[in-house]
Amino acid sequence: MKFNTVTPEAVSVFTTIVGEANVILPASADDMLRYTHDETEDLRYIPEVVLKPANAAEISLIMQYCNKNMLPVTPRGAGTGLSGGALAVHQGVIVSTERLNKIVTIDERNLQAIVEPGVITQVFQEAVIAKGLYYPPDPSSRGSCFLGGNLSESSGGPRAVKYGVTKDYVLNVEVVLPTGEITWTGANVLKNATGYNLTQLMVGSEGTLGIITKIVFKLIPYPPQNIVMLVPFRNEEQACEAVSKLFMAGIVPSALEFMERDAIEWSGRYLGIEVNLPEDIQAHLLIELDGNDMDQLFKEAEQVYSVLEQFDIDEILVADTEKQKEDLWRLRRNVAHAVKANSVYKEEDTVVPRAELPKLLHGVKEIGARYNFRSVCYGHAGDGNLHVNIIKGDMTDEDWQHKLPEGIKEIFRLCVELGGTISGEHGIGLVQRPYINIALNEVQLRLMQGIKQLFDPNGILNPGKIFA
Repeated sequence: MKFNTVTPEAVSVFTTIVGEANVILPASADDMLRYTHDETEDLRYIPEVVLKPANAAEISLIMQYCNKNMLPVTPRGAGTGLSGGALAVHQGVIVSTERLNKIVTIDERNLQAIVEPGVITQVFQEAVIAKGLYYPPDPSSRGSCFLGGNLSESSGGPRAVKYGVTKDYVLNVEVVLPTGEITWTGANVLKNATGYNLTQLMVGSEGTLGIITKIVFKLIPYPPQNIVMLVPFRNEEQACEAVSKLFMAGIVPSALEFMERDAIEWSGRYLGIEVNLPEDIQAHLLIELDGNDMDQLFKEAEQVYSVLEQFDIDEILVADTEKQKEDLWRLRRNVAHAVKANSVYKEEDTVVPRAELPKLLHGVKEIGARYNFRSVCYGHAGDGNLHVNIIKGDMTDEDWQHKLPEGIKEIFRLCVELGGTISGEHGIGLVQRPYINIALNEVQLRLMQGIKQLFDPNGILNPGKIFA
């Protein structure tokens, strides 16, 4: 696809639409810098202009102009993504949703909320908790990521194991199409069998089909009580085996996270939290139970103990203060930041049926040994979602650039062989695009590319992502 460049005339049109204060050009080096990258490795792409519209009407005018003049447009939320989805790989225009940051309404009678895409996830969660309600999806970047980005990637997070991922809470979406048309995708109801499910088509589409401008979320009552346990294992594959055993025993935790030894040690050093692990401890499970009745939660905790007794574990730590719970969760949520601060790395977002986790972990380590890379593994074990952080270590630059991709292909082929796929919550974006044929067959790809063509006939919206 051949695109045009952004001309001074185009900048003048955009300035008329959004106002001079909301147009950023490359000459504004400090202001432009944060729009050139996301949290994906060390990639940098400089757009020709960044626009910060205030509403759907302004985005519609931008898209009409860009579609007519063949200008590529990259939608952008907070830039916390891990697949390069918000990077302007074809330069052109970035449309930032940061000014669309209002919680429009929280409907306590119907347990729904209407929000704009630039609302920070944690801000929204705290607003609904204040009313006794709950929005469970909570990616590790919840303190900075935007809800619109969460929709675009169908983000998950630790509590997806019990409550589901972002897609499970989206009832309706207002979206601006690449042609500039504004439409809602569904209705504000819990059941809808009227035509194709356009709402769920938008969720997880990675900003390639339209720009989200409003979201209607389903909410649930807030569970006020919880128990948090940290379980040390002497064998990391046993830690993975225990996950399936817990569910087979009828236990459904609100979170069930896996961290191998390096993950928790590196995170502790990064945060300045003292972590003294016995030499024989190789992995941990972080288990949270939640609900309304502490007596019932204690009974569930006893069930957890009885299941885990069959494994080679050390003493289980039960957090007895809110501070201790917070510290345990901080350790888990900061693993990725700790790895990034420690080494050059690549993060892969693998997912398999949870009973296959031991085979996946064993396979990742075996592949790493053959390709000479270390890996720090952690993730949402209850979902079978293992984050594999590949550490460059003493790999040569040549091997890192040319040999490592073959190792990554082997990891992804293993995921598919085990009944899984190549991304559970980070999306395909730019960096996973070369591997998509491992997970999707020709029929699937043809259908998806046909949908893209229908929504975006000129291919201007987030080009270079997902498909070649």
